[in-house]
Amino acid sequence: MNIETTRKRMVAFSTISLTDIVLLLLIFFLLTSSFVVQPGIKVKLPKAATGQQDDSDKIYLTVTSSQQIYLNQRKTAMKDLGNQLRQLFTENPDRLVVIRADKDLSLENTIKIVDIAKLAGAERFMIATDPGL
Repeated sequence: MNIETTRKRMVAFSTISLTDIVLLLLIFFLLTSSFVVQPGIKVKLPKAATGQQDDSDKIYLTVTSSQQIYLNQRKTAMKDLGNQLRQLFTENPDRLVVIRADKDLSLENTIKIVDIAKLAGAERFMIATDPGL
């Protein structure tokens, strides 16, 4: 008993449907992926294994590699920094100062910023780092 089929096997493989699926998956992942964007001023933070995020009442001091100083996203001069910090500390003297210094900035320039903040009344400091290693 010999059973014969009338249909022949398909020799060619159609890749059109496969490319449609791959294209749709690519579009789906591009649209749904969330990009973590650092707001404001672009600085390259140093990396640390113990970095953590804290969202309490803070003052952000950002220093770029070209030694530009930003106090809470506003550009300020080094000579005006102490007075502006004093005004912020009169409102709330227990505020945390977060220093976001570029990793290419020298330690001496970062220490100058810390000294100005201490003279203005800052007692608590935190240095921002990039959480990845």
